[in-house]
Formats: sequence, structure tokens, C-alpha cells
Amino acid sequence: MQGVLRKPDLVFALLFVCLLVFGIVMLLSASGPVGFEKFGDSFYFFKHQLFQGVIPGLLAFGAGYLIPYKVWKRYAFPMLLLSILLLVLVYIPGIGTDFGTFAKSWVQFGPLSFQPSELVKLTFLFYLAAWMEKQGQGIRSFQEGLLPFLIILGVIGGLIFFQPDLGTLSIIIAMSIVIYFIAGGSIVHLLGMSTAGLLVFGLAVRLSPYRAARLMTFLHPELDPQGIGYQINQALLAVGSGGIFGRGYGHSLQKFQYLPEVIGDSIFAVVAEELGFILTTGFIVLFLLFISRGLNIAHSAQDAFGKYVVTGVMTWFCIQAFVNIGAMLGLLPLTGVPLPFLSYGGTSLIVSMAAVGVVLNISRR
Repeated sequence: MQGVLRKPDLVFALLFVCLLVFGIVMLLSASGPVGFEKFGDSFYFFKHQLFQGVIPGLLAFGAGYLIPYKVWKRYAFPMLLLSILLLVLVYIPGIGTDFGTFAKSWVQFGPLSFQPSELVKLTFLFYLAAWMEKQGQGIRSFQEGLLPFLIILGVIGGLIFFQPDLGTLSIIIAMSIVIYFIAGGSIVHLLGMSTAGLLVFGLAVRLSPYRAARLMTFLHPELDPQGIGYQINQALLAVGSGGIFGRGYGHSLQKFQYLPEVIGDSIFAVVAEELGFILTTGFIVLFLLFISRGLNIAHSAQDAFGKYVVTGVMTWFCIQAFVNIGAMLGLLPLTGVPLPFLSYGGTSLIVSMAAVGVVLNISRR
């Protein structure tokens, strides 16, 4: 049974629309200088986000909203296999590419390119939610619960780790652990996983000079202000320059080739510089209301699968925003994680809008 259909959660939908519109408006401002410098068109990235992100994202949102959410449970295992296949394609020469970034996390087929790790956030979530619902109380067992969970997470996490994309990996791990916890996972197992995770993180930093430099820059941003510490120093300068009321929409100075990744993971710094402390705090409150409303939908879900899916989506958005904003404020190391609904990136926006559609579908039942 699918349950009695009712109206979707209109408050959640309205909050989502506000975030989406706000993101498009801020990207229009932030992307002007870099678009003109690279392509001679101040609206280049805005148009790309609109036609390659928002419009296909609306189609993905419609699919998520209209297709009964239990269909995704039925095809959870094929989606797990699809997730693994997509992540493997990243390592195949001629298909996988890095587009000039540190991580080789893209695949390209002719003019079509996308980030498999972004899609995997949703497809892997469907599998994890279906598997944990099926396990029931068995999730507390080591053999039936923890061990299979670690194997599944290890396969997906390992493929993302070696791209390397620690930002996306941290989000998927956090999302998985939260679902494992609410599904009834053992506290002892959770503590063990947390300890192992810290050890793996320490090893990853120790084996990679780049990650070690990122961590050192986080602890002491003043050590290399013209090198690896340049982005965080410019971000802090942008945030501080905004003051209480901001410079005004469109009047950021840091977006004029001073702040790296101004349309990507640094866009929050432009928001803070142009809108100031009060309006930027308003944006954060809006996002927290969005997360809170989503968790309310999870609490009222018809079944465990719906509950786990909504909780996973909200955890994903919350952790991603927390990591991004924390990095721009110097509270966390830089990881290159985009800010949901604001940062430039078609794949991320399309998958996020599809996830919101699924949440609204669950809210109808």
C-alpha cells in the first residue's frame, strides 16, 4: 500500500523555492567578472546554470515528486551497481577527467559531462535506506548489520577516496552513519567507526602533502598568504568587509579575480560581503528552517524506508552547507564542497533538486 495521498508539505516547498531563487540571484552577481574574463560574457555562468542546472533540475524534481517513492526501493540494488559503475568510469582514460581541478571526479561522453559522486549521494542513499529497512533489528548485529554496512560503505568510499574527493566522501560517510544510527545501530559500533574514521583521516593527511598543507593552512592561515593560504585569507577578507549591512548587491570587490572559486565553494564569502551580517544570517536561518521542516517530514514518514531517505537527504544538505560555510569562516579546513542551491555546478543542482522532489513525494503520504 502506498498510503493515502495528501497535499505535499507546502512550507518545505516554499523554503526550497526561496533557497533556489536566492542561489540564482547570488550566482548572477558573483559570476559576472569571471564570466567576462574567461568568455567575454558576464552572464556566461548564469546562463549555463540556468539551462544546464535549473531547467533539467526541474525535470529531475518533477520525476522525484511524481514517481511513488517506493519505486526507488524496488530498484535499490541496481542503483547500487550503477553507483559503483559510475565511480569506476572516473578512472578510465578518455572518459574520466578533472577539468583542471585537483580531483579527477568527472566523466565525459562527447559534449555531456557530469560528476558521478554527486549522483551517487542519491542512488547510494536509496540502497542504504532499503537495505536497513530490510535488516530491521538485525542492524544491531555485527555479522548482519555492521560488517555488511562497512563493506558497502568501504567500496563506495574507497572509489571516491582515490579520486581524491574527501569533501564528498565526508558527506556520504556522515549521511550513512546518521541513517545507521536512527535505524537502531549499536552505540558501541558507532564509537568504533568514529575512532576508525579519525585514524583513517589522520593517515590520509599524513600520506598526502597537499592535505597536510591544507590542514596546516587551516590551523595557521597566516603562514602562506600568497600560496595555499590565499583562498581562505581572501574569503575571510570578503566576509569581514561585508560588515553589518554589506557593500550592497553586485558590489563585491573580492569577486573581481581576487577570491578563488568565487562561483563554487567560495560563493558564501561573496554573499557575506555583499549582503552583510544581518541578511547573511537570514539566509542561514532560512536554510536551517528548510532542514528542520525536512526532518519533520522524516518523523511523519509512512515507513522506515521513507524515514531513512528523508533523514539522509537532510543530513546531506546540512553537512554540505556546514562544511562549506565553516571553511569560508575559517572554522573548518577547505575541502571544495559546494554550497547547496548556491554554488555553480549543474550535476550538484540537478541531483539536489531531484532529492527535494523525492522528499516532497514522501510528505504526501
